[in-house]
Amino acid sequence: MNRAPRKYANYIPIRELGAVEQQLSPFQVYAELRDNTPVRYDNHRECWDVFRYEDVQYVLKNPKLFSSERDRANASMLTTDPPKHKQLRDLVNQAFTPRAIEALAPRIQEIADELLTPHFSEGRMRLIDDLATPLPVIVIAELIGVPAADRQKFKDWSDALVKGARDDSDDAFQELMEEKKRNQQELASYFTAIMEERRQRPKDDLISLLLAAEIEGEKLTAEEVVGFCILLLAAGNETTTNLITNAVRILSERPELQQQLRENPELIPNAVEETLRYYPPIVAIGRIAKETVELNGQTIQTGEQVISWVGSANRDGGKFEQAEEFVPDRKPNRHMGFGFGIHFCLGAPLARLEARVVLQTMLRQMDDIQLAPETVLQPIQSAFVFGVKEYPIQFASHLTQ
Repeated sequence: MNRAPRKYANYIPIRELGAVEQQLSPFQVYAELRDNTPVRYDNHRECWDVFRYEDVQYVLKNPKLFSSERDRANASMLTTDPPKHKQLRDLVNQAFTPRAIEALAPRIQEIADELLTPHFSEGRMRLIDDLATPLPVIVIAELIGVPAADRQKFKDWSDALVKGARDDSDDAFQELMEEKKRNQQELASYFTAIMEERRQRPKDDLISLLLAAEIEGEKLTAEEVVGFCILLLAAGNETTTNLITNAVRILSERPELQQQLRENPELIPNAVEETLRYYPPIVAIGRIAKETVELNGQTIQTGEQVISWVGSANRDGGKFEQAEEFVPDRKPNRHMGFGFGIHFCLGAPLARLEARVVLQTMLRQMDDIQLAPETVLQPIQSAFVFGVKEYPIQFASHLTQ
C-alpha cells in the first residue's frame, strides 16, 4: 500500500520531542531512536524517519532515488532534481564563488564591530537580536542589493519562511501554509521590482550578476532569479543566525573552551565545523521516494516522504569518536550540518565566514561569556531548525569605552 503523505511532515516535530527540555537538547532522543528504530515509519506524521549516519548519507547522496522536488511552480535549487538542479547551480556559481565570498571578510568584520561595540561598556547583550540576526541580514541584503531601510522586512520574511506550525493539528498546518504562501508572494513582488530596476541599471550586486550569468547561451529566468533570492534569504539568514547562536551557546556551556580558542585562534575554523556537527542549525532534511527502495531492512514505497535526521547522524558513534563530546580540533569532521550531495548548502562558505569572524571578534574582546542569569531558554518552534528564540549573554570586556 502506498502511504502518500497528506502533509509535509518536516513541519511537524517527531512526537518524542514534546517537552521543551527535549527540544532544547534532542540528542538523547535521537540516540535512542538511532539505536532502536534507525529507519521507521511514523503513522501519525505519515513519513519515514532515518537516523543513522550511513542511511542519512545514502538518502541525501541519491537524488535519483530520493527527490527534492516539491512545487514546480516555485522551483529553486533546493527543490529541484538533476538535470535542472545542476543547470541552476552552475549558473548561480558564477556569481557566488568562494573567492567572492572571502572578499566579503573585511565588510563582515566592519558589521560585526559596529554591532558589538555599543555593548562593551554594558557587559551584556541580547546575542540574537543585537548580533546573530542583524549581521547575516545586513550581509545578505548588501550582497543581493536591497536598501538598508528594508532590513526589518527581511527579518520578518526570514522568520516566516522557516516558521513551524503552532501545534500538530490540520488547522494549524493549513494556517501555516497560507501564511507561507502570502510571504512568498510578498517576497516575489519585492524581488521582481528590484530585478526590473537592475535590468535597466545594473549594479555591483548579486541580482545584477545573476541576471547577466549564462551557460551555453542560457540565462536564469525571472522566476529562477527570484527563487534564488528567496532561497538565499531563508537558508542564509536563519541558518547563520542559529550557527552563531549555537556556537556562543557552546562557549557559555563550556567556559574552558573560551580560553582554549582564545589562546589558539587557529582552532576557531575547526570549532565552527564542530558546532555544525554538535549543534547543527538544521537537524532534518525532507525528500520524496521516487521509487520503491529497501533501506536498512525497511521498504520505502514510491511517493512516500523521508526525513533524514542529520542532527542524529552527526552524533552517530559509528562515524565519530567521542560523538557526544565537543572536540574543537576534531579531524576529520565529516558532519552533514550543511547537508550532503548535490544539495550541499551553496551558502556554506558565507555562513562559515560570518561565524568565524564573529567568534574571533567576541573571543578577542570578551572574557567570561555567560548566559545571562535567570534566563529561561525557549526553542524555535520548527521541526527542522535547531536553535533558541533568545540568548542574552553577559561578559567582561577587554575594551574600555
